Amino acid sequence: MEKKQDKERKIIIMGLGNLLFTDEGLGVHAIRRMEAGYDFAPEVELIDGGTLGLLLLDHLEEASHFLCIDAVNAGKAPGTLVRLEKEQLPSYLGVKMSQHQMGFQEVLALANLRGTLPAEMVLIGVQPESLEWGTELSPTVAAVLPGVIEAALEQLVHWGLPATPKP
Repeated sequence: MEKKQDKERKIIIMGLGNLLFTDEGLGVHAIRRMEAGYDFAPEVELIDGGTLGLLLLDHLEEASHFLCIDAVNAGKAPGTLVRLEKEQLPSYLGVKMSQHQMGFQEVLALANLRGTLPAEMVLIGVQPESLEWGTELSPTVAAVLPGVIEAALEQLVHWGLPATPKP
């Protein structure tokens, strides 16, 4: 994948998913919890990407660093934390689990064709236990949500812009 290297430093943390399908909403739940519990540097933007698909292209293209949080069909045990980087992302997106993933695969492909992919891309995800109707995470995935947030915060430290807990 080609990546554009000359962007101003901007970190986008995007949570993907549909809150109506239990564990499918993992990314959105994580973003909401992070917004409520932490303050971030001005260069860091948290986005509830929901199921917006191609409408997310502008956000992806403006990022120098991109961190995606999502439910991941990795063929692992439910609740397993998965971390993917750069070129691994399209292979994860090739295993379609939901409607938004196909849309986001297209977003990555289009940004790649335009030469506007972020220089750094990381996905933090969890193997879902349930994709049934429901607005709450399954107990298994809810139990690992703090680990997802911790992994995202550690990635920010690695990129040099740590978050600080809100008082």
